[in-house]
Amino acid sequence: MKGSHLFLCLFSMSCWLHLIPAAGNKIFHFGPCRISMSMTEIRSGFTAIKANIQARDPIRTLSILSYPHSLHKVKSSDRCCITHHLFDFYMDKVFKHCKTEDSYVNRKISSIANSFLSVKRKLGQCHEENKCLCGQESTEKFKQILANYEGLNVTSAAIKSLGELDILLDWMEKSH
Repeated sequence: MKGSHLFLCLFSMSCWLHLIPAAGNKIFHFGPCRISMSMTEIRSGFTAIKANIQARDPIRTLSILSYPHSLHKVKSSDRCCITHHLFDFYMDKVFKHCKTEDSYVNRKISSIANSFLSVKRKLGQCHEENKCLCGQESTEKFKQILANYEGLNVTSAAIKSLGELDILLDWMEKSH
């Protein structure tokens, strides 16, 4: 009898610990998807390289993410979809083409990419469970972001997108 109480206590504690986000993590609500992530870790990595990356951006008159209203006024129901697309975009297009001669910057980029990969997997799971539906608005906004990106050469577009990461992070925190 004592063994079953101990087992029940340990099992309950284990379940409870899995419900609490890891230290420094916040729960973000993207429509019906709830994702735990460490915004502090991503921001800290980005802050460490932001000036370096933005100094490498040769085109200062164009923005990929903040083109008139790209991320503004996204309906709550579309947040999951556009966030899912944006994490795919950063993994497939941006991080792959952001290599510098500075190993410190490359390590920070790699660290941010690893954090994004973790979130991308969680968003992908939610997307597969049909909780993350894509409306017309989110589809159009993402098409605009892609058009902005594809209007530049690959390296310039990747550097610019990485330099604008704070726009995405700010948007995500506002929707938090």
